[in-house]
Amino acid sequence: MKARPYLIALVLIVLVAGLLVVFRTPGGDLSGQPRTTSPEAAVEAGAGAGDAYYPLDGNSGYDVTLYDLAITYDPASKRLDGVATITATATQDLARFNLDLDALEVSEVRVGGQPAKFATEGEHELVITPSAPLAKDRPFTAVITYGGTPTTINDASLGRSGWQISSTGGAFAAGQPHSATTWFPANDTPRDKAALKVRARVPDGWTAISNGLESPPRREGGWTTFTWTEETPLATYLATVAIDKFEVVRSTLPDGTPVVDAYAPGTSASKKPIQSRLPEVLGFLETKFGPYPQRAAGGIWVADQIGFSLETQTRPIYASWADLETLVHENAHQWFGDSVSLQNWADICLNECLASYSQWLWAEKEGADLDDRYRGRVEELRSRSSFWAPKLYDMGQGNEFRGVYDKGILAVHALRKQVGDDVFFKALRSWAEKHRDSNASWPEFEQHYAEASGQDLTAFFRAWFHESGVPQEQFLLPAGVRR
Repeated sequence: MKARPYLIALVLIVLVAGLLVVFRTPGGDLSGQPRTTSPEAAVEAGAGAGDAYYPLDGNSGYDVTLYDLAITYDPASKRLDGVATITATATQDLARFNLDLDALEVSEVRVGGQPAKFATEGEHELVITPSAPLAKDRPFTAVITYGGTPTTINDASLGRSGWQISSTGGAFAAGQPHSATTWFPANDTPRDKAALKVRARVPDGWTAISNGLESPPRREGGWTTFTWTEETPLATYLATVAIDKFEVVRSTLPDGTPVVDAYAPGTSASKKPIQSRLPEVLGFLETKFGPYPQRAAGGIWVADQIGFSLETQTRPIYASWADLETLVHENAHQWFGDSVSLQNWADICLNECLASYSQWLWAEKEGADLDDRYRGRVEELRSRSSFWAPKLYDMGQGNEFRGVYDKGILAVHALRKQVGDDVFFKALRSWAEKHRDSNASWPEFEQHYAEASGQDLTAFFRAWFHESGVPQEQFLLPAGVRR
């Protein structure tokens, strides 16, 4: 059939009108201008990312992709001044949003290049109201200028964390579950992993070490600026900066991965022999867990008797008491905790139980019979109710680090014997690969091993991880570990 000319014109008009409708998408209009939202459609995103233990940690309504931090720190005055440029994407239409920041004073906030209103609420909420609502699915940039004397977080259950003054006169940031917000504004939840760039300006003679890869330092007017970039997304508590008169040693792993080791004054003589074994340790862990998941490696050795060492991403911070076993533990975290991050703090066994078991794997490499060690520990501790009391999953706020370092080792070895070595190690490697650079939960881990083994492990996991007390005999001494 042949159409008449005026009908063709009419069809063309209808088609063009339809295209105008189709291509006026949520991401923009035909003029190329970004989509906006009305104040009526926008919501006031509140504090809290949904963790049951720390309901006010983190925030809803947006997803951070990059923290770009420019800080100046003077060890003499202990003052820190910073500008944080945060790139994020709104996950809903936002009239306002929150960041977390402890104690430091904010002097200016700009969102999308425009001045924004801001106020502090509660203990650590920085509430930001942009000049115009933020549209869902659109990226935005918030620039926060802030400063003051950083504080240390003291928790009766978890100890000291965050910004800490070193005995050598410098300072460092470390701690979990909280640390980052003592030195920069952040969406302080492990669920929102983001890249990190740190430009730290310190007086000449001092050195600033952070995560990831370094750029050449820049010196001007008696100050030196050190730049570090970590492109692999990290949880905020794994971000660090350490400032001291460090001795810095640079090298590479066999595959060319850059290694930066930093030793605070007085630590290099005793700690260099330990840190020098890092390539050997990482090479061994790769045989168990799969390829090293980070772009850089190294360590920061402080001169202080802090109560922990911490797996700060790519470059753990080590207390003055740390030993080779600690080196193994913190670098196992580069897989379990850093690359694969927990979804909730109730899932902490994903980090600590697995990293603690790496210490036993290292001992096995050195000749230890782990089955003999396991049986001996079980018999030694069988009647010690306090040892078996902590739950390893959903243990309750403030109890996250009870049991995971000792009972957790026995639990993981029992799992290994329950499913057999072949399944255990294949599943461990596939777990690390499946969840690389993302988040996971303990229930997902249980399901992963049930599928890998073809066993119903419900009762086993309940006995070892969900309950207090000595596990039933068939789970306490699986067939694989019985004499």
